[in-house]
Amino acid sequence: MKVSVPDHIMSLKPYVPGKPLEELKRQYGIDDAIKLASNENPLGPSPAAVRAIEAVGRKLHRYPNGAGYDLAEALAARLGVQPGNIVLGNGSDDIIVMLARVLLQPGDEAILPRPSFLMYELAVRACAATPVEIPLKSYAVDLEAMLARVGPATRLVFVNNPHNPTGTLVSRPALDNFIDALPTGVVLVLDEAYIEFVRDANCPHSIDYVKADKIVIGLRTFSKAYGLAGLRIGYGVMPAFLAEILHRVRPPFNVNSLAQAAAVAALEDERFLEDTVQLVHNELDFLYTTLDGLGIDYVKSQANFVLIRVGKNADEIFENLLRQGIIVRSMNSYGYPDCIRVTVGLHDENVRFIKALKQVL
Repeated sequence: MKVSVPDHIMSLKPYVPGKPLEELKRQYGIDDAIKLASNENPLGPSPAAVRAIEAVGRKLHRYPNGAGYDLAEALAARLGVQPGNIVLGNGSDDIIVMLARVLLQPGDEAILPRPSFLMYELAVRACAATPVEIPLKSYAVDLEAMLARVGPATRLVFVNNPHNPTGTLVSRPALDNFIDALPTGVVLVLDEAYIEFVRDANCPHSIDYVKADKIVIGLRTFSKAYGLAGLRIGYGVMPAFLAEILHRVRPPFNVNSLAQAAAVAALEDERFLEDTVQLVHNELDFLYTTLDGLGIDYVKSQANFVLIRVGKNADEIFENLLRQGIIVRSMNSYGYPDCIRVTVGLHDENVRFIKALKQVL
């Protein structure tokens, strides 16, 4: 039986997530593997979030609040915006897909850095629009090159800040100038999945631009710093008129009851967030010092991961680390054939990673 599928859909390559721990156990029989591949929270979820999930679990026969009222109100109060500025998503990539659906048509263009989060390209191509990829400059987003490529067909520009997979940052003055130079009608999407880990005081924040009535959309997530990756909960902060348009295509009940309750509780658990950020900062410094001592190059990160230049085939290093029970991310498919990306783990996990890396190198 044949089914007609548009060429722009057939050309898509599915997103490939990091290897799960269970697969490593099946493949190599390793019971004590550690996963440092997907930038997850090494402390797990907030205990308050777990308690909230247990309470809501007794009401799973009811549909979730379709508007995510409690979470939208909590986020608005925390960020100093109105609930009408917020759109909740099944992960922040849900918001990316919605944006592409409402803002892109065949023949339109979206500008994005290369490499970056693969969902930008997938969402753009799924709408029969064209992704225009701008290479990084010194491992950082090249705003000047992006601006030079903006044309009549440009509708969207994606900038992830801090950048994934390099951990670098776009400065506030540079982004201010970039926004001021964008033509009317071009929407800037600032993906801030790792914003909680930033140490640089010169970091811009999407919320400030939204409050200043700029056509800017900020994307944030509970998957990283808040430890709720398994619940798939993210949100976008944007001008109210854009939020209203996104709600027209947002699937009903796209954020489940467990995710909504856990996210509200996680927002209130400020101590857990502080502990997470402090752990990541301390362990990043440990990794820097240790890698410096070994003469191994890396890119200093404003996120909860570090890009390491291993000087050899990254796929081979990835496989050799797998055999020692350590999952990292090879950057070969991202255009860095001699780099791996490593999530900051607990101290003993980071020590074990360094020991294994020394052996495989």
